[in-house]
Amino acid sequence: MTAKSNSSRGRQTGSTNQEAKKRASSSDKPKKSHEKSKDKNFRPHPQKIKNFKKKTATTSKTSNSDEIRLNKYIANSGICSRRDADVYIKSGSATVNGEIITEMGYKVKLTDEVRFDDALISPEAKRYVLLNKPKNYITTMDDERGRKTVMELINNAAKERIYPVGRLDRLTTGLLLFTNDGEMAKKLTHPKHQVKKLYHVSLDKKLSMADLNKISENFVLDGKMVFVDNVSYVENKPKHEIGIEIHSGRNRIVRRIFEHFGYKVTKLDRVIFAGLTKKNLSRGVWRHLTQQEVNNLKMI
Repeated sequence: MTAKSNSSRGRQTGSTNQEAKKRASSSDKPKKSHEKSKDKNFRPHPQKIKNFKKKTATTSKTSNSDEIRLNKYIANSGICSRRDADVYIKSGSATVNGEIITEMGYKVKLTDEVRFDDALISPEAKRYVLLNKPKNYITTMDDERGRKTVMELINNAAKERIYPVGRLDRLTTGLLLFTNDGEMAKKLTHPKHQVKKLYHVSLDKKLSMADLNKISENFVLDGKMVFVDNVSYVENKPKHEIGIEIHSGRNRIVRRIFEHFGYKVTKLDRVIFAGLTKKNLSRGVWRHLTQQEVNNLKMI
């Protein structure tokens, strides 16, 4: 029994030694590259990680800021959806820097001139903001003399950069439209479209009937003909309260009309502009136009 046990134990020991040699031999073989990458203890050098992240972020940022797909550019301008934009692109409705583009996935830079049906477009959504301007604010983007500007009143109205359409002088109150729609602004300020503006005028004295009739007729002011669409006394008000409707965009034209006939304007308020009114819009308050109002302006 003892001899057999020793013999058996010897065979087990020999077998164990052979297995240990095999394991040692296999551990000496170089590991394949893919096995090394799976090593849970593997960590790249910290400096390499830092540089890799910086490079990736820079590349992504440059790509995103420099270019945008043409269909997205058109969709962002508010014309249609991306899917519809693809259809229009295929049909040749879009041009980039004067060249018709029909290629799907074409990318443009933000500095490119993109036109849709020959109208210049912008990737920004179109915004239309109506302000009831108070007195003592000037209609300009900024003022080197530090005076209050209308931009201070609408600074939270839109994330896009919007501009006043036309001007109202510092003492004039009433409706002032802001937008980033350049085509719309051009249309509303060009004389050929005859955009109507109605003003409520307060004079320093009563306006005579003779002078009211003269104003209603065409007359020459500073060498140029003045066309007044309508002028009348304000109903149920004293004779120095006047309503005047014009489409001229000449500087301070309403004040100059009455000064021409010997009257001084003490108050001037624009109550209607291109069909827009001050209804439910308090002084110094702004609001976005409704879609119907925007559609009406586009039909002018």
